[in-house]
Amino acid sequence: MAKKSKDLRHQVILECTEHKNSGLPGTSRYITTKNKKNTPARLEIKKFNPIMKKMTIHKEIK
Repeated sequence: MAKKSKDLRHQVILECTEHKNSGLPGTSRYITTKNKKNTPARLEIKKFNPIMKKMTIHKEIK
């Protein structure tokens, strides 16, 4: 079965905000999907950062 062209779920990239501001090398990014109709604003999810070895806030980037 083919996927509908007007699918509401889109892939988004989440990037760690604490790691970005700390100046450490590398980045912590996750890929997930979201329903644009239910959540039009940018996502903010607490996820594990393997470089910093702790839970940090990851925000949706463009």
